[in-house]
Amino acid sequence: MLNTAANDFYFYMLTTQLIIWAKFLLCAVFIGLAGTKLTHYADVIADKTSLSGSWIGLILLATVTSLPELITGVSALILADVPDIAVGSVMGSCVFNLVILVILDFMLRGQSIYRSAGLNHVLSAGFGMILIAFAGLSIIVSNMSSILDFNVVGVYTPIIVVCYLVAMRVLFIHEQEQVAQSVQEVTSRYPEITLTRAFAGYLLSALVVVIVGIYLPFVGTELADIMGWNKTFVGTLFIALTTSLPELAVTIAALRMGALDMAFANVLGSNLFNVAILALNDLVFLRGALLSYITSAHAISAFTAVVMTGLVIVGLVNRPKSNIFLNLNWISLSLLAAYLFNTYVLYVYNGS
Repeated sequence: MLNTAANDFYFYMLTTQLIIWAKFLLCAVFIGLAGTKLTHYADVIADKTSLSGSWIGLILLATVTSLPELITGVSALILADVPDIAVGSVMGSCVFNLVILVILDFMLRGQSIYRSAGLNHVLSAGFGMILIAFAGLSIIVSNMSSILDFNVVGVYTPIIVVCYLVAMRVLFIHEQEQVAQSVQEVTSRYPEITLTRAFAGYLLSALVVVIVGIYLPFVGTELADIMGWNKTFVGTLFIALTTSLPELAVTIAALRMGALDMAFANVLGSNLFNVAILALNDLVFLRGALLSYITSAHAISAFTAVVMTGLVIVGLVNRPKSNIFLNLNWISLSLLAAYLFNTYVLYVYNGS
């Protein structure tokens, strides 16, 4: 009798786990497909409205690919009330986005992406380091004291917003000519797609991303509960990877078009916007200053992203010539090692 009850319980737990994992994978598929379509139609709209000939078009691309992080974060805070998943999605995406450069380096046979990309990306990477490091410091301080807290938001939120706007302005002034020329050279024409169809496809794809993004934090909570993991680990690893699928698809597409600089700009621009999303999350979180309600473990991801961005800067300046393993140079291998280290530390923290 006891054995039968134990077997029934085991079967129930296994079935429940499989159902939750199936729901998570289904969300990942929908966000991946809809996010890719979303960025495709955004590119069509930019092309047909002449936005693609300016820095605005490039910012639009990075912003659109970050829409899943934005929607998932808002849903996690307002509907699911899981702040660790909201922040984990943002910080984890910053780390995973830089792993995308490892994938690009592997795909670009015969040469390193750091020898082919423009040196102008150092500026956006530098701003990324500043913003992500500031977010990481704010997480640590907020866990130690309420000194950075206003009544409903943190002191860091207006600072992040101002720094993000300053970064965009400086990047626009510094790179306007280079980016405009690069985008004009690589932008495809879409004579078979009307502007009306592009807007309709864009809105439909955005609707799918919004719906799945709203549902994703609930699946993440179920996954954390059934697997016995904490929400920081789930948000940083699984939710962040899922919401970063559009960045991955668009960056690979840009590489295949021969637009390596656009691929770099999308990755680094997405990380800048991700930190801005953190400020927006603080505004919609009504219980108080957001970073006071999360674990300090998120700072590990933040500083890992800072180290990885520093490696990207070294790669762009040093421009490594030789590969070490699987068409990867030491910069890419170091980026991959940093990502695996971050995952391992969070896993150990999850079990402690």
